Amino acid sequence: MTTYKGINGFAVQSVATDPSPLDEGQVWYNNATYAFKLASVTTAGTFASGGNLPAERFTSGAAGTQTATIAFGGQDPVGNVNTTFTYNGSAWTTSPGTMNTARSYLGTANSGTQTATLGFGGATTVPTAASESWNGSAWTNTPSLSTARDSGASFGTQTAALFASGIISYGPAVTSPATESWNGSSWTSGNVMNTVRAQGGAAGIQTAGLYFGGTPNGPSGPYLASTESYNGTSWTSVNSLNTARDYASGSGTQTLALAAGGIGSNPYPTLNSTELWNGTSWTSNPTGLGTTRYMGNNGAGSQAASIFVGGRNGGTYYANTEEFTGPGSPVTQTITTS
Repeated sequence: MTTYKGINGFAVQSVATDPSPLDEGQVWYNNATYAFKLASVTTAGTFASGGNLPAERFTSGAAGTQTATIAFGGQDPVGNVNTTFTYNGSAWTTSPGTMNTARSYLGTANSGTQTATLGFGGATTVPTAASESWNGSAWTNTPSLSTARDSGASFGTQTAALFASGIISYGPAVTSPATESWNGSSWTSGNVMNTVRAQGGAAGIQTAGLYFGGTPNGPSGPYLASTESYNGTSWTSVNSLNTARDYASGSGTQTLALAAGGIGSNPYPTLNSTELWNGTSWTSNPTGLGTTRYMGNNGAGSQAASIFVGGRNGGTYYANTEEFTGPGSPVTQTITTS
């Protein structure tokens, strides 16, 4: 009779804790839960609930990984806030370090880390140019943007960030054509996007970024599906999203990105749908956010392991966290006889 050991050259291990990292096809027996288990890979990206924020937030900045995240600033039902929260993969903690300028709709170095990121621009009662750096315990004011604005395209790290377009005034909203790059000490003007817009999703680093969706005219629309890629010098139009959306949350890199949630075109439904970018085109993911919402902030993490924090749907603000596991990621399954 053929046995598992005869096929693989070794017997099934008996362990008290599931192994990590996993290898596809790996089989083991968990003697604590009395179950045989198998490592397989996901065929579609899925969302799972994480720990709730200490308070509801909308359009906050975010950076880091799925298990070591920072969220800062944003807006609660009363107004703009300057609080900072950190996440350890299961629970959020309120940091004693608060931003010097309370604001929402801010730009963020979303490829930074939990202990080193940057927050810039945003809205107080009007657009602001203020920029701040985070060192893991405190925020320090840094040189300001040349143009005060909020809701722009933002990505990068603490020492190499980018802020493009965004809203410079309200009633009606006026969108800025400006692109500015941060080198760790100052902001420098760069080339303009092909479609000037605000309120889209973003991913990547200063020399390899992606911006998608948004609107050229503020809340009045129209909402866009167009995507642009940035190479550190210039913007190039690439394939569009499948669904035009405003206030989508983005994460990942220029070649492996994720767009989730947002607001769709007239009659302006709030979305939970998710799309995956492979460097060439967007694909609709079968599973969307568990909580339908728009966020207006960049998510933290990679396409394979992202985190989405807070958000809003009409007058309802959220504190919940959702963690995304991308397709092709290792997962543990329990072997049953059914």
